[in-house]
Amino acid sequence: MCTGACSKVIAVCLYVLALISIICNIILFFPDFKTEFASNDREDIPMLTPEVKYMGGVLGGGILVLIPAIHIHLTSAKNCCANRCGMFLSIGFAAIGVLGAIYSLSVAAVGLSKGPVCFYESKWQRPFQNSSGGYLDNKNVWDLCELPKHVVQFNLGLFCTLLAVSCLEIILCGIQMVNGLFGCCCGTCSGKD
Repeated sequence: MCTGACSKVIAVCLYVLALISIICNIILFFPDFKTEFASNDREDIPMLTPEVKYMGGVLGGGILVLIPAIHIHLTSAKNCCANRCGMFLSIGFAAIGVLGAIYSLSVAAVGLSKGPVCFYESKWQRPFQNSSGGYLDNKNVWDLCELPKHVVQFNLGLFCTLLAVSCLEIILCGIQMVNGLFGCCCGTCSGKD
């Protein structure tokens, strides 16, 4: 497979992963699929997990991966950036994608290790904050959160999805960095059939 075709495959995959990352982060703002927690969230009474507000999925795994995906896709297009210079630039753009994905991965990992904010013992707090993620394999304590219902499972599913997506984005951007290096040295071969 030539480097131009490889870039196209990577770009399409990055588009999908960036979209999944953005959607997961947006859904995290609505635990139990209700808007009341996001609309009533205040600094003195936090109802949302702080890591959700860091927008790791939107900024890191989304926008900072989407921008390189667009350039990487252009490097596979005939008569656009499909040249050695375009492939060279794709290395830098892919590095930006790696940084964005690492940010998303870090935020999701911290969100998982500290657990969700929920209504517990008559106040909004993080009951699992000091468990260092130990609550994850003890399903019996998940019911400590009275509101939002099933918030542990909700956060677990979405933050794990963000972790997996971020890892795939890092791998694909890393592959594109190597592919861009070969494309820079050897050309994109986009003119060949």
